[in-house]
Amino acid sequence: MVTLPGWEHVYSGKVRELYRPADGAGDRLLVVASDRVSAFDHVLEPGIPEKGVLLTRLSLWWFDRLGVPDHLIQPQSVPDEVAGRAMLVKALEMYPIECVVRGYLTGSGWAEYRETQSVCGVPLPAGLSDGDRLPEPIYTPAYKAPQGEHDENITFERTVELVGEERADELRRLSLEVFATASAIAEEHGVLLADTKFEFGAEPDTGATVLADEVLTSDSSRYWDAEEWHRGVRGRSFDKQIVRDWLAANWDRTGTPPRLPDEIVERTAARYRELIDRFGA
Repeated sequence: MVTLPGWEHVYSGKVRELYRPADGAGDRLLVVASDRVSAFDHVLEPGIPEKGVLLTRLSLWWFDRLGVPDHLIQPQSVPDEVAGRAMLVKALEMYPIECVVRGYLTGSGWAEYRETQSVCGVPLPAGLSDGDRLPEPIYTPAYKAPQGEHDENITFERTVELVGEERADELRRLSLEVFATASAIAEEHGVLLADTKFEFGAEPDTGATVLADEVLTSDSSRYWDAEEWHRGVRGRSFDKQIVRDWLAANWDRTGTPPRLPDEIVERTAARYRELIDRFGA
């Protein structure tokens, strides 16, 4: 955590820090991305060099292209101490929903499909394989659990109970629209957007729903190389999959996770940078 003159630290997440103005103004926040990396609900050592800068740059690149209202305050003005890794944003009333959209069958969705031929209650055609493109993107929301607890996949009907029918419909519509826009842009750069999560909040004064949090970063999204996917190479994501795979092979998930080898850190950092280079962000 960095001490920032004029700002009060209010929250530490697994990979980000949140600050508010020290003068008590409640209309804006400073979101600072660290180099910390987490897997299996643990923050690992060491971090990934420049990860915070890379993910912040990618978020800003996407916010500039999506064409939907977002939480950024323009012009961006952040303290020198966190330049490049921070976003100045509006303070919102955040919805307790992670708006997950899946365009491909993989990860936990693939595991669930093998058992139920559905993902989060959404029925899918028979005969799909790991990494297959879905007939159309599906919306599979999750409940944002309190800090320290696991997020929970929920049905659309449960989102209606949480935020009301009108807002639930709006979150689903916006999520699918933004996913479609982002998928098209990604494919122009030779990249497939397999799945992602969005978060939205309401502006306190107007109640308008705006896109918030990070967006379409390597931490919130699964990206694949389009050429590799067409050749049948599946699961090599532009993210921390290298870390997850190494940890799964070298730790039984009890006690403190082992320290990441330098080679794993370097390969992961290179994978993050490669996606940034693909987009020219």
